[in-house]
Amino acid sequence: MPRSLLAGAIRYALGSTECVTPGLLSGPTPCRDWDLAALLRHANDSLAALHEGCTAGFVSLGPAAPDGAPADGLIATFRDRAAKLLAAVSTASPASPAGPPGIAIADRRVAAAIVTAVGAVEIAVHGWDVAAACGQGHRRPIPPALASGLLRIVPLVVTGSVRGTQFAAPVSVPPLAGPGDRLVALLGRDPGLYQEPAGRLCP
Repeated sequence: MPRSLLAGAIRYALGSTECVTPGLLSGPTPCRDWDLAALLRHANDSLAALHEGCTAGFVSLGPAAPDGAPADGLIATFRDRAAKLLAAVSTASPASPAGPPGIAIADRRVAAAIVTAVGAVEIAVHGWDVAAACGQGHRRPIPPALASGLLRIVPLVVTGSVRGTQFAAPVSVPPLAGPGDRLVALLGRDPGLYQEPAGRLCP
């Protein structure tokens, strides 16, 4: 399950980058204090860390390799790293859902399924953030099947300890809101607001 969710999140996020142009990189995003360039740098680091964890069994604590100047590097780097991670996830053996049975992070060893689940949530919501930063004309709700799967694992990976530091409080949505809107609202985003000046906390 986490492996298929991560693959779906990557494909969704890749689609969100199709509307990005260099002129948008200095514009606001749903993440407080982050313009689109900063958001892509963060996402690029996350993709590199997930790929390292899935293929090498550990995540380095140092910064990822430089991803180039905003105008000519950030978008290309995102797509390249996302494609490499998708390939790694797609070729992982069934007995090891996302590579090695455990992934070393600092002095801890975390189950690969947990790392994969966290990665799926992060990549999907940042894919939504990227599309939101492109404006109302590029609205891309997270697909219902993907969002429904992520809604089931969010309570396991987004605990109270990260509320207020990595994620804002959940946002209220109408009772009949779709799973995509419910997911981003649960992660502190307002599904009805794009390019919100005040922004929201982001991981």
